[in-house]
Amino acid sequence: MNISDSETIAGYLATMNYERTNIVEEADFIFFHTCCVRDSAENKIIGRIGETIRLKEKNKDLIIVVSGCMMQQPGAAELLLNKFPHIDLMIGTSNLNSIQYLVEQVIINKLNNLKYQKAQIKCFNESNSNFDEDAPILRSSWPNSWVSITKGCNNFCTYCIVPYVRGPEISRHPENILNEVHNLLKNNYKEITLLGQNVNSYGNDLKSEWTFAKLIEIASNFEYNYRVRFMTSHPKDLSQELIETIAINKRISKHIHLPIQAGSDKVLNLMNRKYSVEKYIKLINNIRNLIPGVSITTDIMVGFPGETEEDFLETMNIVKQVQFHNAYMFIYSPRKGTPAAKMPNQISSLEKKDRISRLIKLQNKISCEISKEYLNSTYEVLVDNIISDDIYCGRTDNGRLVKFKAQDSNIIGSFVNIKIKYNKGSSLWGEII
Repeated sequence: MNISDSETIAGYLATMNYERTNIVEEADFIFFHTCCVRDSAENKIIGRIGETIRLKEKNKDLIIVVSGCMMQQPGAAELLLNKFPHIDLMIGTSNLNSIQYLVEQVIINKLNNLKYQKAQIKCFNESNSNFDEDAPILRSSWPNSWVSITKGCNNFCTYCIVPYVRGPEISRHPENILNEVHNLLKNNYKEITLLGQNVNSYGNDLKSEWTFAKLIEIASNFEYNYRVRFMTSHPKDLSQELIETIAINKRISKHIHLPIQAGSDKVLNLMNRKYSVEKYIKLINNIRNLIPGVSITTDIMVGFPGETEEDFLETMNIVKQVQFHNAYMFIYSPRKGTPAAKMPNQISSLEKKDRISRLIKLQNKISCEISKEYLNSTYEVLVDNIISDDIYCGRTDNGRLVKFKAQDSNIIGSFVNIKIKYNKGSSLWGEII
């Protein structure tokens, strides 16, 4: 989602005749787009902003802008500005369509030797902010593309800051989504990823017959050679209709990212996840029965308030039982303003680190064993990047990353058949056939 936002930001700046530079010392304009889902992201951005102080000292005309979810937290923009007064502008996620006007004001004030004071902060937590269908987008991920279908979230998981900084869930009108997908395909994009905090609840606010299953079915039926992916799914809303749609449509990737977060019903209840471990396992079995070769990945949080060693071992048992292809594993970090931050029985840092290390070790072993199942088989891979020299990479239909050698630099954006020869841990390596 932040890549998608950043491409929109870059589009607005491009209309002002700014061009990208990979050398930060040459920049006339530095734009930080922030995330506040975990405190590690906030700490990182504070360090990166601090590095620009020396650049500002050398170039008084340098413009520094900070935007994104971090700015939407009450008082966060003011605190950051007090720490870094050299910042010229702060913009919230609901105000990105004002970038051009606000940047122009910064430039005018600099020309007039005026200090940008209160107007320096433009961060509103708007309760109803529509999609800007006319926003320019400077895409940087070809042959992959990101298409937002919802923004905001209504789930209010007790650990999550997203509903507070992104607002309530809003579904984009389906004709606008499908028009964007069609235009991307006409411009030779080969992979479309539909984005939302919870794509499965798409259409709930439209008061129509549109569901996510219907949307993705139509989005995958254009007459082009391409794939459709999506992220992220919430288990409580994953429908039978969607599973069956994925199963029968050859253009929809056979990969489902389905965050479980914890393997203990007690912890899931504390998280307000609204499903049980039993329901989750039934979903997994149903998916695998209907979609042969599907890969299932997940998110797992360790050290949630009140999580006992027994609760954690239940999570370990679920990981063993489900056999996820991969998992994004992370330590719970309190987010100010969320219910979980005020819960009793917070877990010590030492205990969190011990648990996450055990979990990572287990999942890495599982991922490695699953990778061996791919050996000596051939898969169609969409080549999307070059790693170094003649080493390229791409993904299979079910989302597995494959690395291989090739001599033709024009291979990026092509579908090629790769025979898997060996694996390094969970990494797959093959050769073109």
